[in-house]
Amino acid sequence: MSPLASGPQGPTTLRPLLTTVLDALTAGAATRDGPLPAGGPTEVAARLREALGDPLPEHGDEDALRTLVQALAAGAADPADPLCTAHLHCPPLAVATAADLAASVLNPSLDSWDQAPAASELEALVTRALAAEVYGETGQARSAGDALVTTGGTESNQLALLLAREHHGHTQLVCAENAHHSLRRATWLLGLPEPVTVPAPAGTMDPAALGEALTALPGPLLVAATAGTTDAGLIDPLPDIAALCETHGARLHIDAAYGGGLLFSDRHRPKLDGLARAHTVTLDLHKLGWQPIAAGLLAVRDRHDLAALAHHADYLNADDDTEAGLPDLLGRSLRTTRRPDILKIAVTLKTLGRTGLGDLVDQVCARAAEFAELIHRHPRFELHDRPTISTVLFRPTDATDDTVAAVRRTLLTEGRAVLGRARLDDRLWLKATLLNPHTGADDLAALLKLVEGHTPR
Repeated sequence: MSPLASGPQGPTTLRPLLTTVLDALTAGAATRDGPLPAGGPTEVAARLREALGDPLPEHGDEDALRTLVQALAAGAADPADPLCTAHLHCPPLAVATAADLAASVLNPSLDSWDQAPAASELEALVTRALAAEVYGETGQARSAGDALVTTGGTESNQLALLLAREHHGHTQLVCAENAHHSLRRATWLLGLPEPVTVPAPAGTMDPAALGEALTALPGPLLVAATAGTTDAGLIDPLPDIAALCETHGARLHIDAAYGGGLLFSDRHRPKLDGLARAHTVTLDLHKLGWQPIAAGLLAVRDRHDLAALAHHADYLNADDDTEAGLPDLLGRSLRTTRRPDILKIAVTLKTLGRTGLGDLVDQVCARAAEFAELIHRHPRFELHDRPTISTVLFRPTDATDDTVAAVRRTLLTEGRAVLGRARLDDRLWLKATLLNPHTGADDLAALLKLVEGHTPR
């Protein structure tokens, strides 16, 4: 009989398996020997297929755990490697990962209280604390705010549009050219009109153009601003946008999936001035929060807006159970079965505190500033601009877009470095998003040297 991970024998069962996993992770990383497996998609897929063999064999293989974990590690992009900087893909904290194991072992599902008694209370306490971080800790906002746990920015943005539609009716979305693609997709999913797009001439929303659009358009309107764009990590002029929304009676959503982590930093928090004036705010703690995926949130200024998500299923939230005091969890998500992602978040917040998380934010922002300065001083590279958060865009001087794209793909195929790409000002840029607090000056210099060495003269 296969042993279980929970129950009285769970720890005894898991201990040797954890040793197997840790050893396999070490062996896989040694095989990869870099930020990415070498060989490109064809070779990586072939190695994985060889390790997997028959996905559903007639008889089991007791060595499958070691074999597949090692194969996955050998074929992984390692966000903890200093040369893995392409995306908003952070190396998770060890304490958060350990907490996530506990969540998997206990396996509560947050769709009814009797499946998750403690986890449901933990979620309620931590989400309200995070909402207070967004909206302030004093006055009416504290008593009214709340947050929902989501799978990330895409789900949070979709929920924000859904709440706007339910509150105002057939809402028209107004966003800038820099807005995340999930917002436009959400309008399609929710049957809303095609978004009205305003210019972002310097990578951020143009308030004058927004004002003209709000004046010309009939309501109800939802404006979506961005605090931390995917391409360059830029922050829209939030106070100006909030003032325009208040003047025109438009609802405001701010997608702070990337930039929301600046809330933890005393040094960088002022960049988010105006955030608390939004009706809804997207946060992703699997970016500037160093959580294992997924750790998204949607903060709401007025928790009464969440009444639109109320749903009844007699086997989960019967009226007499609710009247008797059992919490109703179905209105906390559009999903039914939900794992307790709040545990790793709660453990991280409690372990590091605001100061500890703020230090991590300050470190990655400082590394990005150092990298930008290194590029600025280098005669063979062009810097797009100084970083707002921790994203740096650069390109070899006088290189064509085709050369920039080819250099990036060559480094990926060789497994030497993982850089992203972004198109701004009608040119293609290499993108380094620094989310590893342990990245040092030598690592940044090595990354730049790699790119230089792969660029034709």
